[in-house]
Amino acid sequence: RGLSAGGVPDIAASEGFVVGGVTKKSIHISCPHENVSTKFLAPYTTFCRIHQKSITCLDISSGGGLGVSTSTDGTMKIWQAANGEIRRLLEGHVYDVNCCRFFPSGLVVLSGGMDAQLKIWSAEDASCVVTFKGHKGGILDTAIVDRGRNVLSCSRDGTARLWDCGKSACLGVIADCGSPVNGIAVGAADNSLNLGTPEKAPSEREIGTEGKILLLAREDKKLQGVGLQSRQPVFLFVGSDAFNCCTFLSSTYFLAGTQDGNIYQLDVRNTNTPIQVIHRSGAPVLSLLPYQDGFIAGQGDGTCFIVQQDLDYVIDLTEADCDPVYKVSYWEKQIYTCCRDGMVRRYQLSDL
Repeated sequence: RGLSAGGVPDIAASEGFVVGGVTKKSIHISCPHENVSTKFLAPYTTFCRIHQKSITCLDISSGGGLGVSTSTDGTMKIWQAANGEIRRLLEGHVYDVNCCRFFPSGLVVLSGGMDAQLKIWSAEDASCVVTFKGHKGGILDTAIVDRGRNVLSCSRDGTARLWDCGKSACLGVIADCGSPVNGIAVGAADNSLNLGTPEKAPSEREIGTEGKILLLAREDKKLQGVGLQSRQPVFLFVGSDAFNCCTFLSSTYFLAGTQDGNIYQLDVRNTNTPIQVIHRSGAPVLSLLPYQDGFIAGQGDGTCFIVQQDLDYVIDLTEADCDPVYKVSYWEKQIYTCCRDGMVRRYQLSDL
């Protein structure tokens, strides 16, 4: 109904709804009868000058100081996470760059592009240190094993590959799915899980693959688990539509999101039946990220939300409107999203 002198919205609730705390940046609304509540959180700041077009991927460094992002304007940039000031331009991919992420050190960046190349960059001087070639199609996602002696990539060509950074060589094809692999995640497997045994002894260049499982989110509606060191299949789960993304919540539980808006929570020890299927809208689930005791999800209709413990309490990150939120990253209590509208939005959970 307007703003107070201090800039705080004045909000009236219709029957059955209750307005809780309201600040300049957040509104808490609950429906006691249904035992649900949502906090709507506006961005603390929006960076609109990093890229000219849609921002397809972003990541924040382990110290929270730097961001890296890729765009359909053909550029990949490193910028100050606090103010969006551009620090480096990473040039070398041909065509679009699909994915980017910092190594745990925060000093090095891994990227994959439609040119089927995987590249490693210095965040300090923007030089391309290593280029990996071997995929036959555009690279759609990457993952880093432990501290980063080995990295993983997945591609439109249907394969997931393991690479040795030191020798810039492919250590092997972890899986060949016959269908594009849209997303991957690597995690330590629950001790009770049988990951299989390798057909031949692993290379001495393979560091940190033992006891790990690789999740593959596939275009053919299948979600696959593979023993990283053994290359053996562990499970195959069939979903309702193409899988776009996946992430581990723990060594036991993981999430995967589909094109038709389903978020499946599964137990790695028994993937026959999901623990739960979360469905908030029919828009594609594009990004999933573990966060504290819950997770953050970004969808194709502009919704981006944090689910805590159970579905009774949700935080909605507002302002993307109807433009897809392609990727989410965070450092401590700051969450960053990138969107088709070319904006990077930073949310402060302390504003709640």
